[in-house]
Amino acid sequence: MTAQANLVAAPDSPKENPTSAALRAASSHALEFLAGLESRAVNATATAATLQARFNESIPEEGMAPNDVIETLVRSVEGGLLGMPSGRFFAWVIGGALPSAVGADWLTSAWGQNAALYACSPAASIVESIVGKWLKALFRLPESASFALVTGCQMAHATCLAAARHSLLRQDGWDVETNGLCGAPRLRVISSERQHASIERAVRLLGLGTKCMTLLPSNDRATLSEDDLAVALQSDAGAPTIVVLQAGDINTGSFDSFETLIPLAKKSGAWVHIDGAFGLWASASPAYSHL
Repeated sequence: MTAQANLVAAPDSPKENPTSAALRAASSHALEFLAGLESRAVNATATAATLQARFNESIPEEGMAPNDVIETLVRSVEGGLLGMPSGRFFAWVIGGALPSAVGADWLTSAWGQNAALYACSPAASIVESIVGKWLKALFRLPESASFALVTGCQMAHATCLAAARHSLLRQDGWDVETNGLCGAPRLRVISSERQHASIERAVRLLGLGTKCMTLLPSNDRATLSEDDLAVALQSDAGAPTIVVLQAGDINTGSFDSFETLIPLAKKSGAWVHIDGAFGLWASASPAYSHL
């Protein structure tokens, strides 16, 4: 029997499970992408018009095989992916992922757990609690500190500033969870003019409004000065206040002087929120934890 005849007879052979075929295709393309990172362009090579033309089709009336969906997706995104996982990508503050993290992410999708509650996924709940315990140890934070794993910098600020809003208003006798913000004591947020944009966005999301913000100038070290903060705190003494400090400025890596600014803020009754998105990780390193 010829090779051609063998190929013709193939349909009688057991077919691969559609799920297996799709996952095998995804794995193959993922490995190919990662293997070519150091040689492919770091920037996008396809224009917006090209990408739009590839994707902008009518909603299909009929479905297609799962692996065909994967193949179509891979063809369509070509040239529209940046080389973020490579060692040559320096835009913004975006890094790659460890191989174990990529593999775990695949499994997370395959397992398809709803990790909102322990009852929904006991394993996910336990893993999250252990991760929080590890992070507190790495960052030298008190064991009693609360934590949350969120989607990123933006929601981290929104979550922490919401906690600050709740605590400060409660001290003034206002239950924001029950009464909302209408009629609530007005909060103010004191921050550096060099703050990350996600701080202002979090203030808007929480309904505080940007008018509540006092932006102070930074000194030649890109940090807040003790004198400027003292004046700002005294300008409306007694008002519920959040002071935002930075552990690693996004452009310079500078740290605010915590040893002087935190006691100053606490003395006035302010809540201190530290943006540690970039610099807090230094505390996990024996060489840089002093920062």
